[in-house]
Amino acid sequence: MADLSAKRVAILATDMFEQVELVEPRKAVEEAGADVELVSLETGKIQGFNHYDKADAFPVDKAVGDVSADDYDALLLPGGVGNPDRLRMDDDAVRFVRDFYEQGKPIAAICHAPWMLVEAGIARDHTLTSFWSLQTDVRNAGGNWVDEELVVDSGIVTSRSPDDLPAFCPKVVEEFAEGTHQRRRIHAEATAS
Repeated sequence: MADLSAKRVAILATDMFEQVELVEPRKAVEEAGADVELVSLETGKIQGFNHYDKADAFPVDKAVGDVSADDYDALLLPGGVGNPDRLRMDDDAVRFVRDFYEQGKPIAAICHAPWMLVEAGIARDHTLTSFWSLQTDVRNAGGNWVDEELVVDSGIVTSRSPDDLPAFCPKVVEEFAEGTHQRRRIHAEATAS
C-alpha cells in the first residue's frame, strides 16, 4: 500500500452525507498514514445517513471558510444526495474544491459528490462517473460521463456508489500518494482570457 504519512487530507462534507462514503475512504487514507481533517460549512457536528436513514454524527475539525487548499495535499468528497447539494450553494466550499483543482492536487468524489466538480467548473473536458442521476449534469457541464465503477482522469478519482468502495478506496490512496497532476484549464479561466 502507498504511504501517505507526509500527506494532509481534507474531507469536505455537511449534513446528509452517505456515511459509508466518508468512513471507508477515511479509514483507507488514515491507515496509509495520512493526517485527515473533516471540513464543513461550520464547526460542530454533521449528520451522516445510511441512504435515507439517520446514522451517526461526526465532529467537524474546521469550517471551510477558515481553511485553504494550501493547507492540504488532497481532497475527498463523500456523496449522499443532500450533502453536495447543500455544499454547492456555498461560495467558500465551491472555491475550496476549485482551488485543489487549480493547484493540481488530487480530488476523489463518489456518488453524488461530483456535483461539486460540476459546480466548481472542473467537469468540463474530463471523464467522470457518478451516481447515474448526475449524468446529465456532468454532460451539460462539458464532462464525459461513463457508467464505470472507477474513473481516474488527471488525478480526479470518481466512483458511482457505495458498491464501488472496494475499487475506490485503494485508488484514492494511490492517487493521493502520487500527488500533484498537470491540470487542464477550467472553463471559467478559459472564458475569462
